[in-house]
Amino acid sequence: MSALTSRLRGHTRKITGPRQAILGILRRHPHPLTNKEIFAALPRGRCDLATIYRSMHLLEEMGMVKRFDFGDGAARFELVGEDDDGHHHHLVCMRCAEVVEIEECSIRELEEQIAARNGFATVTHKLEFFGICPRCQR
Repeated sequence: MSALTSRLRGHTRKITGPRQAILGILRRHPHPLTNKEIFAALPRGRCDLATIYRSMHLLEEMGMVKRFDFGDGAARFELVGEDDDGHHHHLVCMRCAEVVEIEECSIRELEEQIAARNGFATVTHKLEFFGICPRCQR
C-alpha cells in the first residue's frame, strides 16, 4: 500500500483512513467496482457512501483510478497502476455481469485514420464488449 499512499502524498493529498481503505479494496479486486460495491466491501462504519463518492472523484482526477461505464447507469472504478495508462477493454456478461479484462487493443490504427480524416488530434476511445458467458449459456 505504500506506493499508493506515496502517490497521494505526491499530489499533496491527505492519506485518510477511508482513502486507504478504498484503495485497499480496489487493489484486491480484479474488476471495476461501483461506489456501492466499494461501500459494501468496507467494514461497517468505516466511512459513509458520500465519502466514497468524494474520494472516487478525487482519485479519478488524480489519475489513480479509471471510470468505466457498462451501460447500466452505474459508474465503475478500477485502480490504475503507476506506469499504466489504464487503457484496456472489458467483456461483460449481460446475464450475470461477469467481467473479463481484454488487454489487447487493435483500434489504434483506426483512431489515427479517424483523427487524420477529421482534423482531430489526440483521439482516444472507450470500448466495452457485451455477451453471454459460458456459464450462463448452459
